[in-house]
Amino acid sequence: MSGGERIIEGTFGEDRAGQRLDKALTEASGLSRQRVQALMAEGRVALGGNPVSQTSLKLTGDEAWSIAIPEAAPAEAQAQDIPLVIVHEDDHLIVVDKPAGLVVHPAAGNPDGTLVNALLHHCKGQLSGIGGVARPGIVHRIDKDTSGLLVVAKTDKAHEGLAAQFADHSIERAYRAVVAGRPAPPAGTVTGAIGRSSRDRKKMAIVEEGRGKHAVTHYRTIRPLGEASLVECRLETGRTHQVRVHMSSIGHPLLGDPVYGRSSSRFRPALSAAQFARQALHAAELGFIHPVTQERLHFVSEMPADMRELIDALDH
Repeated sequence: MSGGERIIEGTFGEDRAGQRLDKALTEASGLSRQRVQALMAEGRVALGGNPVSQTSLKLTGDEAWSIAIPEAAPAEAQAQDIPLVIVHEDDHLIVVDKPAGLVVHPAAGNPDGTLVNALLHHCKGQLSGIGGVARPGIVHRIDKDTSGLLVVAKTDKAHEGLAAQFADHSIERAYRAVVAGRPAPPAGTVTGAIGRSSRDRKKMAIVEEGRGKHAVTHYRTIRPLGEASLVECRLETGRTHQVRVHMSSIGHPLLGDPVYGRSSSRFRPALSAAQFARQALHAAELGFIHPVTQERLHFVSEMPADMRELIDALDH
């Protein structure tokens, strides 16, 4: 045991007889069951002085238990010199054109190498603290494999002002997407609450109103691309995976989308020719009122090279 570990311990009484070990530990320790199970898998849980990893073990009662909780890793993101495309910057905020493949903020599986790490280096640590130590300055985010525009707050006043605009849906956001098929009608509105899928917790899905969050996407076809289409999606709301879920729900999933797309052999040649390996989604426009100067700002990002190559491959 290292000096950084914290030990919690106790004894189960006869009233616990027959209860699952992970459930009893959850109730006795105050930790979540997921956390208890993870610690058991790491060999940090002992029963009667002996390590135990079987979560479903039934108790007999009168067993001493202990959990060794490791010292938490520093939550504060570290500054890293990662190149950024800066579209706009002033004393209060910064607008970045994010490349596909760059995660926005540190999380499990991506402790560093993120946009936040890059911004901390670029801004010399001057980012709004409202987002917390792991995600300073982050008012909204776009998926790792989505490219395009993102605004980040450098001051708390900017953070609060931008967050208010996102909350009242006054932020202007338009995406370009390449979808399977040709939407009919060619322009329309998709409305459907989005929440965690009950069948797959890693996915979002359209759910009944009241269970998820209200979501509205306005789409229009820019031009057909053979059996696919280039569309513009304007967001009235900003929910997790909104464009991907909504377009898939009307039968036109994004090409290259590994989660919501439907694999189709007819698009494989174009995807292969363009060496395209992500969802075909780009945050192309971003507009808002500057939270401090009250100036109206509007930014446009050109289509990235990989999406242009995919469009060319589909168009021939």
